Amino acid sequence: MGPKAKKSARKKKITKAERLKQLQEEEERRQKEEEEARVKHEKEEMESLERQRIEREKWHQLEAKDLERRNEELEELYLLEECFPEAEKLKRDTRLLSQLIEKLRLLLLQTPSYDLEDKTIIQYRGSILELQELLHLKFNVATERLLRQASTLADLDSGNMEKVIQDENVTLYVWANLKKNPRYRSVRFSETQIRFEIPRILATSGIAIRLLHTHYDHATPLRPVSTSLQGHTATVTHFVKDEVQKGEAEISKELQEEYKQQERESVSVCEEETKVEEQGDMEVQMSFVQEESEATKCKLEMKLLSEAVFAAQLLLIENANEKPCFCEDNEVDLCQFTTLGGVYHLDIFELPPQCKPMKGWMIVEILKEGLQKYIYPPESTEDFETENAFPPIEVTLEVQENVIFFEDPMVARWDAEGKHWQTDGISNVLYQSEERLITFSLETFGPVTLIQDTHINMPFQSWELRPLDVNKVLLTVTTVFTEIQIQIKENLCMLASVKVDNKKHSATLEGRWMTPISFILALKETGLNIFPTGHSHFYVVINHKEPLVEIKAYRQLALLSSAFAFGWSKWNVECGSKKVIVKLREHLTEEEPVQDPNWTLLMFSGDRAQRLKINENSETFSEALKEETEFHSTLYHLVKDFASKEAMEKIRSSKCQFIDSVCYMLLSTRLLTYS
Repeated sequence: MGPKAKKSARKKKITKAERLKQLQEEEERRQKEEEEARVKHEKEEMESLERQRIEREKWHQLEAKDLERRNEELEELYLLEECFPEAEKLKRDTRLLSQLIEKLRLLLLQTPSYDLEDKTIIQYRGSILELQELLHLKFNVATERLLRQASTLADLDSGNMEKVIQDENVTLYVWANLKKNPRYRSVRFSETQIRFEIPRILATSGIAIRLLHTHYDHATPLRPVSTSLQGHTATVTHFVKDEVQKGEAEISKELQEEYKQQERESVSVCEEETKVEEQGDMEVQMSFVQEESEATKCKLEMKLLSEAVFAAQLLLIENANEKPCFCEDNEVDLCQFTTLGGVYHLDIFELPPQCKPMKGWMIVEILKEGLQKYIYPPESTEDFETENAFPPIEVTLEVQENVIFFEDPMVARWDAEGKHWQTDGISNVLYQSEERLITFSLETFGPVTLIQDTHINMPFQSWELRPLDVNKVLLTVTTVFTEIQIQIKENLCMLASVKVDNKKHSATLEGRWMTPISFILALKETGLNIFPTGHSHFYVVINHKEPLVEIKAYRQLALLSSAFAFGWSKWNVECGSKKVIVKLREHLTEEEPVQDPNWTLLMFSGDRAQRLKINENSETFSEALKEETEFHSTLYHLVKDFASKEAMEKIRSSKCQFIDSVCYMLLSTRLLTYS
């Protein structure tokens, strides 16, 4: 073995020994690390358990603290929420409107359920129907008088008569076929785009065509109150009446007992005094007892009114249990669709006898039966040669300017027998959105209307309620098609702005202050419907919330709205049906909204309010409490923990009518459920 081989062998032996030693050291190090890791893990686990124990203890302390002051906070909230019955008392004095039909209609909508008896509702509805029939009769009488003079009003070029009469709510178009020219098949009213393409049989007949465009809809029946709501209303009404009577009886009894007791005490104390002094003392004591009983009675009535208002507000967010049933295949579901732009009453009349001049007099034959409709097509067609003698009539109508259609409107005709709108008998519908014209073919004349999906703007994408001043806020609702801004001040609402496809849209309602119910009706009538009904949940995917949680949230948001901005939170979908989450920030000046404001997230379950640790940009949802904050029973007491003195002063100086109006708008839009 050479020197190199010996050296290599010796080196190998050393390497093996060292390797053994290394393995031993590694094993010792591994055991040491494992021991250290075990000790560290045990320590961390102990620390984690200790932290959890501290958190639980802190949580229990906060819960105990919340429960300890709950009665006090709820009593204070009850005093604050007296603004709702106070506002109701004021609204009772402001329900008189000018036009009689609208007055009755608004009274039915505006008067709370507990103030209307069934017989009153039936009476109001009957009066509305009678007035509508009377109004239409007057239109017929006016049309007949006009058509009697058709020959004296004939156009020099065509020889036929056309007349357009317009006012704020009605436009009347009348055309009389005096010449009966078979080649005159296209009827177009001058200076308008309204047109009729009539068949030969009408072009050669003594007929008149009338288009009466009422900008309102008196054809659609008044929507009946669902059975469940009627039962609820009756229960509330009877409860209030019974409680008032019971309370008055108790007060009367208490008054008598207290008076007798006062009398007994007075006699025993004043035995040695004169009769005059005794009589004077009794009068003073009696007066005191009466004042005290009046105060007690007033307090009871306020309590009962408050309960009745709460029940009426609850009705606004109550979901119907059953979807309405529609029997006819082509019948329009008026819970799913809304008529817009008024009603176009299309009629063909037989031309009445014309007035004739005779020796300085105008002689006219007046038919006893009055204005007669021309039946098209006739009930029997046996006397006519071809089957196509009565083709559909092509009609082109102008769409009312103040109405917004977010999709092409559908056309529906009125079924007088079934008392409903239906879509059969109408074909070749073409809508020209830029020109605001709609063309269609109609098999038979009668009232027609345009309809749009009621829930086209639901569910909402987001919303924000921002103070502008004391007793004045701005509500912004963003939908797929539009952004609507509504100002609310005291007991009035106003459309501040409308954007369609991110561009400002000029709306006729802008700048007009109205009471909340009138305002809601006006928005609906222009196509800006952001107000769900009790049946809307059948047509829209909603974020269901428990009614009591939802109503308490709206009432308390309204109380705070003078000094705090609130907004939609994406986490409101994640927190379940028994809680709501909104974002909040103090807002005291009327500046433009901040691009990225520092919002705080609040969670409310109806009887517990808390600030959340997460924010709107957090990756996962958590109900963890924000550090160094506490639970409260109300949102009002929660914000007191961090609100400025100026903010709390603004809240306390808010007027009851303003708070009530904000609350009504929140209840009507149901932002927490339909966003």
